[in-house]
Amino acid sequence: MGRRRKPKILKEVTITGIADKGRAVGRHNEKVVFVEKAVPGDVVDVRVLKKKSGFDIGTSVHYHTYSPDRIEPFCAHFEECGGCSWENLGYPTQLIHKQKTVENAMMRIAKVDIDLLMPILPAVETTYYRNKMEYTFSNRRWLSQAEVDAGVPFEHRKALGFHKPGGFNKIVDINHCYLQPDPSNDIRNSIRDFAIAENISFYDIRDQKGLLRNLLIRITTTGEVMLIVSFFKNDEDEVKKILDFASEKFPQITSLFYVINGKRNDFIMDLEMILYKGNEFITEKLKEVEFKIGPKSFFQTNSKQAVALYDKIVEFADLQGTENVYDLYTGIGSIGLYIAKSCKHVVGIEEVAPAIEDAKVNAALNEIENVTFYAGDVKDILTDDFAETHGKPDVIITDPPRAGMHPKVVDMLLQLAAPKMVYVSCNPATQARDLFLLKDKYRVVKMQPVDMFPHTYHIENIALLELINE
Repeated sequence: MGRRRKPKILKEVTITGIADKGRAVGRHNEKVVFVEKAVPGDVVDVRVLKKKSGFDIGTSVHYHTYSPDRIEPFCAHFEECGGCSWENLGYPTQLIHKQKTVENAMMRIAKVDIDLLMPILPAVETTYYRNKMEYTFSNRRWLSQAEVDAGVPFEHRKALGFHKPGGFNKIVDINHCYLQPDPSNDIRNSIRDFAIAENISFYDIRDQKGLLRNLLIRITTTGEVMLIVSFFKNDEDEVKKILDFASEKFPQITSLFYVINGKRNDFIMDLEMILYKGNEFITEKLKEVEFKIGPKSFFQTNSKQAVALYDKIVEFADLQGTENVYDLYTGIGSIGLYIAKSCKHVVGIEEVAPAIEDAKVNAALNEIENVTFYAGDVKDILTDDFAETHGKPDVIITDPPRAGMHPKVVDMLLQLAAPKMVYVSCNPATQARDLFLLKDKYRVVKMQPVDMFPHTYHIENIALLELINE
């Protein structure tokens, strides 16, 4: 048997910034090093986990100097949980680094003057801001190093919480999460404790057995609560026991669903959602626009900050009431419905067909008639014939997924040559790539970063583009 290689330790690496996916970044002998959990200003020894030709990836094993920007995380689960990555940075410092993330993408990739970049818009709330959370049951709770070292036997290892970063089968049991408001913590903890007391089995992802799989909680600013419980199989007595407990313990649950998921993966949006009790949807409100949200609906996860984001989109679009607007990647039509009162007509396109059905329902709910929605891939729907049918757009709003826009969509936008475009992105790198591809016909007028997810590396950016007069 060969000897196990001794891990390579890089000594006294000075962390200088934040890189992709929130990793800290520094250099050792001129080679770039990406480090988990460190923050800019730390001086650390790094254990190398992966070696690449141009960089190393590692984890900090010893701190020589702590950054002056470092703070004590407020969550007891921070070191092991994957829910938040930047709790050890003060919020003002987080905003500085998010601003730099956008600046770097625009300078390096889009070649855009960063003087056009406005100061980042902070979040309205930095804790309890999410309206949707998903948790995972496991019969193999992740043990901290201290627990392992203690060698104390456990009565059980059942857990309900988040995946540990990098571990598909490692679930950190969560007692208090600062991401979603009440009654989220109470619902999660009570269901877990009840199931343990009743000896109901938790799922084992390796052995593909156990009843309880996942828990999804939605809470709206209107005070409504949706709970979805995912089971591995339809054990009617045990399923009923869990659902009846949740319903009786938490009368504030207005929509109670369950789903039977016998697949190898946890994805449930392709499965039947069975209404056990209450309403088929919950209602969210963004200013005067109401949205019915079903168990499969996609909706902005931070409702209060979504209002701030949409208000900026309205400001950038500067609609006068006469415009024909194309809303690309519309989702459930939230942006299109939000701006509909300010323009002549909105045409929305979204690949996910159920989302378009939601958009139509919400248009009827709000008595908004100057909208038309189409289901299909934007690259296939947005064609010359489509533009001929719906008229040339005066304004295009595009809010693509993290991968950005398909090259065919970019080419079509150049062909349509709408006078104004508002590009909303959750990934500044792919947004910058698309802005560079559009530069022959469009100039960037201004950009507005918006922080939707405090204590994480995620950042939204809005760019206003105007057609170059030829």
